[in-house]
Amino acid sequence: MSDGLIERPDGRQSCWWHGDLEEYRLYHDNEWGRPVVDDTRLFEKICLEGFQSGLSWLTILRKREGFRAAFSGFDIDKVAAFTDEDIERCVNDAGIVRHRGKIKSTINNAKRAQELRKEFGSLAAYFWAHEPPEKERPQRIVKSEIPGFTETSTKISKDLKKRGWSFVGPTTVYAFMQAMGLINDHLEGCCFRQEIEDLRHEFKRPV
Repeated sequence: MSDGLIERPDGRQSCWWHGDLEEYRLYHDNEWGRPVVDDTRLFEKICLEGFQSGLSWLTILRKREGFRAAFSGFDIDKVAAFTDEDIERCVNDAGIVRHRGKIKSTINNAKRAQELRKEFGSLAAYFWAHEPPEKERPQRIVKSEIPGFTETSTKISKDLKKRGWSFVGPTTVYAFMQAMGLINDHLEGCCFRQEIEDLRHEFKRPV
């Protein structure tokens, strides 16, 4: 491994963190860092990043279909209407992470997402307006230069918390930024880095 790159069975190099585990590798190859504009997907991503806090992302990834079933496909309006009975249903659902605080947070954040959508038109418009300036990014995207949080993730975190969101700390928000394509943290030398760069270049930012 050279500063975060691993060699794949086909001889290409890619980011180290998927460890060539199939589920992880497919997520890295087909999803992570690709620009997302759909509000349902954005809501799912930020909620799952919150559930991941204190756990491995692989744990969340393996339970993602369970989360989708439990939370009505992360439909914002449906989750915002969840009742106490839904909370108890989720707490007893072995298909997800049964953390009462995070379950209640997801419902709360759905209500806050409704407010954000009403104010900005969409979650996508809100989050893409926070795309970080080039000066905030490392000169070279290598493992040793990838931060745990940034000025932008801290800014978004503070703003969301001010609006009543929960489980959206700066580190969680930075992971969300990586996942939704607000930044491209595929490493220099990763066989997918340029593809993501091209997608981001062609991507039409929402307004």
